[in-house]
Amino acid sequence: MYVELSEDNLQQLVADNEKVMVQYGAGWCGNCRIMKPKFKKLASENENVAFIYVDAEKLPESRKLAKVDNLPTFAAFKNGALLNQVQTNQAASLNELFHEITNN
Repeated sequence: MYVELSEDNLQQLVADNEKVMVQYGAGWCGNCRIMKPKFKKLASENENVAFIYVDAEKLPESRKLAKVDNLPTFAAFKNGALLNQVQTNQAASLNELFHEITNN
């Protein structure tokens, strides 16, 4: 499942899904645009995890669920809690974070 949030409801989606991967990005962020297709590809290969894209500038409440001080930031949530997060433009780091959520 891949969703781009249009309203500030990430908290509800994290509560409703056992495993959630989040990309925090912004329209002006070049590295965010580079990583978004990689994030979507990972989502298409893993239907048992919710993948959610959050515009960090437009959705401040959703942004508060992780420590977002650089973009893109990726966050992994499991059973409603933040498991880990990484600020990266490297697919390998995104994959490592994803494996944390699936192997724990």
